[in-house]
Amino acid sequence: MQAHYVLSAAALLGAAAQPSACELSMALEQWPPYVYTAAQGEPTGMDWELVQAILKEAGCGLKVQAELPTARRQALFEQGQLDLMLAASDTPERRRHARFSTLYRYETVGLFTRSSLRAQYLHVGSLDVLARDKLTLLAPKVGWYGPAYARLQPALTASGKLSTFLNFEQGLRMLEAGRADLILGDSGALRHQARVLGIAIAPLPLVVLRAPVHLMLNKNTTSVADLQRIDAAIARLERQGVLAAIRARYGEL
Repeated sequence: MQAHYVLSAAALLGAAAQPSACELSMALEQWPPYVYTAAQGEPTGMDWELVQAILKEAGCGLKVQAELPTARRQALFEQGQLDLMLAASDTPERRRHARFSTLYRYETVGLFTRSSLRAQYLHVGSLDVLARDKLTLLAPKVGWYGPAYARLQPALTASGKLSTFLNFEQGLRMLEAGRADLILGDSGALRHQARVLGIAIAPLPLVVLRAPVHLMLNKNTTSVADLQRIDAAIARLERQGVLAAIRARYGEL
């Protein structure tokens, strides 16, 4: 059975906890180096540290449910069974069922290849080159990776040049086996998983997306006041340098 972690407002704030503090629930995921389960069985990672600091400052409690696959976690969020998701992109579609905090870090989506082949793909200056040169691509099955990829994805799929993966280990194993020329994904996560697996990858100069990410709150189970409390906490922690110090420990700005 998977462990459950419950951080109440009182545990986060001690004697300073207030009865009006919000209580949020989220499901654990394995997305190193942002959030994952450490060898000791406790959650860890950059986003985990950031959200704990933010919710503590906001006076909110956090209940963490068992780990769920990405698609299942998203479905439960949309059904109102989860209150919070981390590292979310703010899109019009998601705004139908969610509200978004101010940004708390940036994400970078890049293109990588096997290190030994990097010189062959240095000419890739845009995603349109993939279709032009009939290059094959590996990309995550779920998620938002910018407007350029969203525009090109249907054509790559129709031509059979796109293969998807459920997690970065699977994607990198596919790349190592020669299933595609390039792999697209979150730069930090790909680098981390490649180091763990001992697979040599190298980035291409093209940055597919650099964009802010937010805490995503369920519109049906949280209030505007909850969002305002969290936004104010992020602003204070940014002024104090607390969030920057956490990001810096993970090599992020």
